[in-house]
Amino acid sequence: MTELRLTNLSKRFGGTGDAPAVDGLDATVRDGEFFVVLGPSGCGKSTLLRLIAGLETVSGGEIRCDGALWSGAGGHLRPEDRGVGFVFQSYALWPHLTVERNVSFPAEVAGAAPRDWKALAAKHLETVGLTRFAERRPAELSGGQRQRVALARVLASDARLVLMDEPLANLDPHLRATMEAEFLEFHRLSGATTVYITHDQREAMGMADRIAVMMDGRFLQVDAPETLYWRPATAEVARFIGRGALLPATRRGGRVTAEGLGEVPARDNPALADGFCALFVRPEEVRLGGDAAEGGAEARVVRAVYRGGVWELTLDLGGLRLEAVGPARVRVGDIVRATVAGGWPLPAPEGFPMSRNAVEDAFVPAE
Repeated sequence: MTELRLTNLSKRFGGTGDAPAVDGLDATVRDGEFFVVLGPSGCGKSTLLRLIAGLETVSGGEIRCDGALWSGAGGHLRPEDRGVGFVFQSYALWPHLTVERNVSFPAEVAGAAPRDWKALAAKHLETVGLTRFAERRPAELSGGQRQRVALARVLASDARLVLMDEPLANLDPHLRATMEAEFLEFHRLSGATTVYITHDQREAMGMADRIAVMMDGRFLQVDAPETLYWRPATAEVARFIGRGALLPATRRGGRVTAEGLGEVPARDNPALADGFCALFVRPEEVRLGGDAAEGGAEARVVRAVYRGGVWELTLDLGGLRLEAVGPARVRVGDIVRATVAGGWPLPAPEGFPMSRNAVEDAFVPAE
């Protein structure tokens, strides 16, 4: 069992007037879970990983693993005593050592006999499909092969907690999908509890058991990928995950009316009080075509991008913006009829306009 618990965790650099890099985080990473921390550059992700590894000391709160204190007011466990495996963005391989010796390094440092560390390296190089590269140096490998050497090294260390610091950031896009599958297979084989940080939401959604959306040193929401996508807790999370539009709306007795579109069959948000709100609509919830008798409104296409099989569209409904997808070719300037077939009502964010006349661009795409 390897359960990681963060309690009111904080880290501050500089003086007391500086904003904390990590600001009061609370989370439990479950045994065997693939837990992804997703956020933009500078939000505190890497600092959090360094705190868990013991490379930084906490300013407040504590970190516990299986109930044992790792960092906090009661002490600070040394990094080498935590038994953590670390997969770096830069691979962190010894350039002068062979692939075999890079993989066996943890066992050699621990005092294993040559026969044992050679057998260990051979076993894990076979696992990652690099047996025939055992005598090569890292400089002779591709980026994906180097990352697999780093994974084999973590397997050889027998770590029960693995930290991954944006390990796909240096790889070409075509290689990322392959490496995502390899990371998941590595996770299955090792059974290790894994904390993976990234700024790429596609990676996060595709690999995570749960995702923590991090902004300005705080976790805004910790949930399963599908929950984050369809039931974000705040407009900020909604805007960051995927694509969509925020529309001015009113909620009364569970019914939601969006300005200019009438009543919309929105999903119920029991945490939301009646009154003015923001209706978040995903592209999949916008239907194109039909006639006036079927409701909806006419919209002008202001953006059309082909994504292989579908067109990604941005529609203008007299000042309101909608994101949609359609199978048929459309052009900027075309007029289409759009019907909103669903949505998720949220508390209106600060400064959110109550009228379409004040709306300029109510959605923020996250590419």
